Amino acid sequence: EFMQTFQDVEAAQAKAIQHLASLVRDESALPYLLTLTELITCAMRTHLDSLQLQADGCSLLLEILSQALEQDVVVPLDENVISSLVETMRKHSENEELISLACRLLMMIATSDIAAENLWKVGVVPDLLSTVRKFLPNQKICLSCCGVLWSLAVSENTDQRLLKRAVPVTSAVLQEHLQNGTVAESACSALWALSLQGCLSEDEFEPMTVLLLDALREHPGRAVLVKNVCLALASLLRLSEIPAWRLITDSEGSGRNLLKDTYHLHFHHPQVVESICLLMNEMVQHGEMVI
Repeated sequence: EFMQTFQDVEAAQAKAIQHLASLVRDESALPYLLTLTELITCAMRTHLDSLQLQADGCSLLLEILSQALEQDVVVPLDENVISSLVETMRKHSENEELISLACRLLMMIATSDIAAENLWKVGVVPDLLSTVRKFLPNQKICLSCCGVLWSLAVSENTDQRLLKRAVPVTSAVLQEHLQNGTVAESACSALWALSLQGCLSEDEFEPMTVLLLDALREHPGRAVLVKNVCLALASLLRLSEIPAWRLITDSEGSGRNLLKDTYHLHFHHPQVVESICLLMNEMVQHGEMVI
């Protein structure tokens, strides 16, 4: 009621958000806090110029959503809430710390089908791509943006034209953070989803194959990364024989041997084994070239 009464008073909204932040560690307060997410984002939208209020609002929402996820509580966030976060990104696009918070929020939110649909509605993809280009060395931002891109690429209603523009940006993330397993895993997931949507052009097949093999070679023990790399390569092989040729002429060693070694590491993991077998089956379709 206080936030609604003094909606236009920045100092009042800032005090209210600080007070709510003091309650967030109390698990019993979560149901109450969940009813206030729209009021928090309304305050952020009303006082968009206030960098401190945006940062405090994002931090508070992040704490609330993190607790909700821990307790398996579904948080329904409408288009207004999501739109507010995207507006924050656009207004303060140069502030790396705030952008990092906003992107983490979007990644958590985007796992919901409804939220992904709303993110498409507010046109978030160009903002994500611009953010990654601007803050490519930032591991947290790249991790979050790749997570959002994956959610958008696997959602029901996609815009392939926009997703095609995400391919070189996501590839740049993987190249930049190849040695960071967490970021590389997120980038590979996004690249698999993009390849599944047919977003790669023919001239991207070979460099993408090389990059995915590099990720596999760098992180053979990461099950999710291995699975997504194999699924992405299988998608490429369905489209062209170029990836098959690159697999057997890999300058770092035979891709076939790499797959065999990876299989032996994960023979106990059904999903990984399934993805490797799927890739091998696609390779066989290209006949003597890969046998």
